[in-house]
Amino acid sequence: MIEIKIKTNSQMASQKALIILVSVLMISFYSVFSIGPMIYAFVGSFADWNPIKDTFQFIQFNNYIHLFNNQLFWKSLKNTIYFVAVVVTGRVVLGFLIALGLNSIRKYKSMMRSLYFLPVIMPIVAVALVWKWLYDPNIGFFQMVLSAFGITNVKFLFDPDLALPSIMLMTIWKDVGYAVIIFLAGLMDVPQSIIEASEIDGANKRQQLWNIIIPTLKPTLIFVIITSIISYFQTFTQIFIMTKGGPGTSTHVLLYMIYREAFQYYRFGYASAITVCLFIVIMIVTFIQFKIMKGGEV
Repeated sequence: MIEIKIKTNSQMASQKALIILVSVLMISFYSVFSIGPMIYAFVGSFADWNPIKDTFQFIQFNNYIHLFNNQLFWKSLKNTIYFVAVVVTGRVVLGFLIALGLNSIRKYKSMMRSLYFLPVIMPIVAVALVWKWLYDPNIGFFQMVLSAFGITNVKFLFDPDLALPSIMLMTIWKDVGYAVIIFLAGLMDVPQSIIEASEIDGANKRQQLWNIIIPTLKPTLIFVIITSIISYFQTFTQIFIMTKGGPGTSTHVLLYMIYREAFQYYRFGYASAITVCLFIVIMIVTFIQFKIMKGGEV
């Protein structure tokens, strides 16, 4: 009996040691690859930093002064906020409506769910290249369809007014499946007994939606909206593949500006200042959205 107890204590001690070791390794990994670069970027934002010339000279707030007087920064910020607002709204609204539709059907639900989720797992580079061809003004599919209705020479990605909305449409198409799956999972938590009781009391579908389903899905809505905001503020790949910020600066977003400053002009200090500003904007917008969705005051 004593031997078994000693053995059990020894096993517990080993498990605790293993848990501590894993925790230390995870914290160290997170610190080295997440917190460390963030601190380094923040410090670098106050410096004239060029790794090609091997220079790192502190210049106080000069990067930020130059940034706030740069019209391209404000244009990129405006484009980014516009992109986030439209794509997040499209993803959430369409995802919710599609999830409601799929939740009401009995046959082929799994197949339909898989079809909607398929674009989500496709590589963004491949999707961007395919949609770039679809938008081609000469041989693109969309132009061929429009030509059948007598509409010609629509330059989706070459028109400053159409380029960003065109990329938004592609992004919503690719990512809406993620919201559909999350909302479907949330709809499974809606108590059917309450739905049935409301039907007995004479509640119609609209009343059930606003008074039962949406309040129940509020945590899910908050999750989808917040994660979408954080994700789309960091939009880069589709911009780089499809327009490279053009035509002009019509699709120039903050992350593309960071890329250009860092890897084309090698002004890493200036790029770090933009990164810090982007981080602050994401935190502010996320906080406001979270407070609004929670029903609290900002």
